[in-house]
Amino acid sequence: QVQLVESGGGLVQAGGSLRLSCVASGSIFNINAMGWHRQAPGSQRELVAAIMSGGSTNYADSVKGRFTISRDNAKNTVYLQMNSLKPEDTAVYYCNADTRPRAGVRIDYWGQGTQVIVSS
Repeated sequence: QVQLVESGGGLVQAGGSLRLSCVASGSIFNINAMGWHRQAPGSQRELVAAIMSGGSTNYADSVKGRFTISRDNAKNTVYLQMNSLKPEDTAVYYCNADTRPRAGVRIDYWGQGTQVIVSS
């Protein structure tokens, strides 16, 4: 199993910045990729950004150029730097770990979520 603990959410004005952190523990050697998802009230959870074990990244179109996902392997931590925040970025942000414990098996783990509120 993998445990994920997020931090860094809060209230910020439009145009401001926040950095989210996600610390992973447990069977981290099975992690294939880690990502950040978000869910706004009344909306489905959506992928914001992901970073693969090899280091490649991908982003939702809505955050490209504003958000950056990165990781510190020594600290087992993934970050989401969010700049130029907009009110529509308001959501609960969840850290996700895509693990492959054995061939053909994928197990996803989720953090508890951290609230981001962007005021206009």
